Amino acid sequence: MTTPPDSLTSEIGGLFAAISRRYARESEAAAAVHELTALQAKALLAAQSPVPMRRIAEHLHAEPSNVTAIVDRLADRGLVERHPDPADRRVKLVAATPEGIAVAADLRTRTPFATAPLAPLTTPQRETLRDLLRLVAEA
Repeated sequence: MTTPPDSLTSEIGGLFAAISRRYARESEAAAAVHELTALQAKALLAAQSPVPMRRIAEHLHAEPSNVTAIVDRLADRGLVERHPDPADRRVKLVAATPEGIAVAADLRTRTPFATAPLAPLTTPQRETLRDLLRLVAEA
């Protein structure tokens, strides 16, 4: 039988949830201005220079097959284009169009917290946080 979390652990869990909600609300509101979903916006932001579809999938923490529909919608809107990779024609590269670059710039302007949630922390504080989170993730 597990014991209930102590108050500090509960507070930390609550802070994780609050950060996640703030990130999601800000991202969804910015995406909605452009009639995008939060995932479409995140995919667009990942395609500011030509990248393979699998890199976008990694950025979204999604299966590559699921990313195809997201990129299709962005392409239908004229925000990204697909091109064969000159080094491997089996690979499709996705890159933002000039309109997509403009939308991405506006998304970044509208998402100061989501763009840089750790901005209030110094580099050593971010490194400590990263190390602590790794410990938790790998436990």
